[in-house]
Amino acid sequence: MSRAETQTPVEDLVVVPIRHYGLWIGTAITLVLFYIVAKALATNPAFDWPTVGKYLFHPSIMRGLGQTLLLTVIIMTLSVIIGAIVAIMRLSPSKILNAFAGAYVWFFRGAPALIQLIFWFNLSLVVREISLTLPFLGTLFSLRTNDFMTPFVAAVIALSLHEAGYMAEIVRAGIKSVPGGQAEAAGSLGMNRRLVLRRITLPQAMRFIVPPTGNETINLLKTTSLVTIIAVDDLLYAAQSIYARTFETIPLLIVVAFWYLFVVTILSIGQHYIEQYYGRSDQQQGVSKRRLMQRVFGIGRMARPA
Repeated sequence: MSRAETQTPVEDLVVVPIRHYGLWIGTAITLVLFYIVAKALATNPAFDWPTVGKYLFHPSIMRGLGQTLLLTVIIMTLSVIIGAIVAIMRLSPSKILNAFAGAYVWFFRGAPALIQLIFWFNLSLVVREISLTLPFLGTLFSLRTNDFMTPFVAAVIALSLHEAGYMAEIVRAGIKSVPGGQAEAAGSLGMNRRLVLRRITLPQAMRFIVPPTGNETINLLKTTSLVTIIAVDDLLYAAQSIYARTFETIPLLIVVAFWYLFVVTILSIGQHYIEQYYGRSDQQQGVSKRRLMQRVFGIGRMARPA
């Protein structure tokens, strides 16, 4: 009897699925923990959900939320501009520009944001006034540092410089991800370095720059809560002002957490669509590959009758 005749027919084989005991145990533990947390949130009177609903749209909370969003937009815009300039300096053939950019990233990325906030807020202790004096013209203007270094301005300057250190590395990594041969080919066509950067390098680098930039924006939104230290009327400061009078600390913190989570969710959705926009070349490549397979092997097409 041959080997083929002794084999069991396929239809008679018994298929035994693999039992994932670890997966079942992990799922059960997760459901139990979820039930415990949900029950604690629903039944613990310390959370005081009616008070949360009362202050959720309170005018002070809304003003603080607006201030937080304004800080995030201004700081992120400035940090992207400064970071892009510093990144280009780091890629410059000039050793002086390269060294300055490296020192900038080392200092502003290394020093804690809270320390930078306090330093800029107390700048008048170091520089009492800022003036511009030119030969033969005298003093053009002179300003006392305390007159313009308000808490809001100090927060914008400190966090912009701090965040620009991270953005510089993000932009530099994105530019370095583009193959150097493309810049050389563009240069051989007579394009200068500035035109190559604007027309060739940056558009391709954006697909690598956008995802970490979105993450930095979300991180910056939460980092702005540090400005309460210098009395900027942001979301957290508004909540602190309320619970300092009413002693309803936990409900007000829940309100703050809700709005941060809400804004982060909106930013995450926006980041997803922006990433899809800049990653459309990969999607087009995938479609092109499928079409090539269809043309070569006839995949997905009906056979024509002879």
